[in-house]
Amino acid sequence: MFRQLAIALVAVAVGLVALVWVTQSLRFIELVLERGLSLLVFLELTGLLLPSFLAIILPVTTFVVVLFTYVRLGADREITVMRAAGLSPWQIARPALAVAGLASVIGYLLTLWLVPLTQSAFRDWQFEIRNEMAGLLFQEGVFSTLGGDLTVYARARERDGTLRGILVHDARDRGTPVTLLAEAGRLTTGPSGPRVTLINGQRQQVERVGGEWRLTILAFAENSVELGRATRADQARARTVQERSLAELLDPPPDTPPRDSMRFLAEAQQRLASPLQAISLALVALAVALVGPFRRHGGGLKLALGAAIAVGIVALGLVIVSAAGRHAGLLPLIWLYTVLPGVVAAWVLQGAPGWPRTRPA
Repeated sequence: MFRQLAIALVAVAVGLVALVWVTQSLRFIELVLERGLSLLVFLELTGLLLPSFLAIILPVTTFVVVLFTYVRLGADREITVMRAAGLSPWQIARPALAVAGLASVIGYLLTLWLVPLTQSAFRDWQFEIRNEMAGLLFQEGVFSTLGGDLTVYARARERDGTLRGILVHDARDRGTPVTLLAEAGRLTTGPSGPRVTLINGQRQQVERVGGEWRLTILAFAENSVELGRATRADQARARTVQERSLAELLDPPPDTPPRDSMRFLAEAQQRLASPLQAISLALVALAVALVGPFRRHGGGLKLALGAAIAVGIVALGLVIVSAAGRHAGLLPLIWLYTVLPGVVAAWVLQGAPGWPRTRPA
């Protein structure tokens, strides 16, 4: 039974991670199709998201595997034979609990070590692509933006890389936006990143002088614009909550705003509690599958009941985690919703009053 559960857990987890990876990686396809990134870079970039996907779906995958496996065993009357042989519900549940414990250990490795590491690498790479590889934004006949403050356009792009009919709107300096028009240009790489060298063009700037707006037009034979620095790109990248280690979350820097401190604490509690959900949901699946009289065609009802309970627990958890990030008094609820379903399920397995036990048919 342990081998069947373990193989099924690996197969379902790999399948679900692949499905989530495909759906989430579609938003990065543009980098390959339109901005010239190689397929290898695309795979490496999106591959950094896999640990976070696995950490999220592992508890739910454990629940699904345990529930389906034990319901199938019950439908084949193998559970009935085990009970008739004198095995207690806890003895029958032992393989599932062992698999759930293994999933919980893997979950801790992911949430406490691998996920922050890969999230940090992913954000760094994404930041570099958006700011250091700004030259990829020049797509033929398309207005493209970088950082929300830089808009570029090229009417045509020749085979040798020469750009024709260029427009650059630079609003990175607040209050003094600049628009540059040029007949031609070429992308080059400078010390601070990519830049576009403009040839035979105009520099148009609107300024407020003496209470009046004045348009200044300057013709130039050659001018260059750095593209590697969009708004705030020259500053240190702000690290997200997912990138920080557990020590940083539990002990935020003194200058951290109170609102961010609450989010840090909620994230820390979630990382410590979420891997235990694999054991808790496995107990729920066991209670649904093992408790109750045997019915020849009762497997579908148990699957529906188990799925409804699991969806309710997961949905409640999302609401609690979101609310705990705003109110410190709700932080204990993260542990409550994680542990309580497993405690109730263990009580049911032990023999709760009013719950019929499986009887040999």
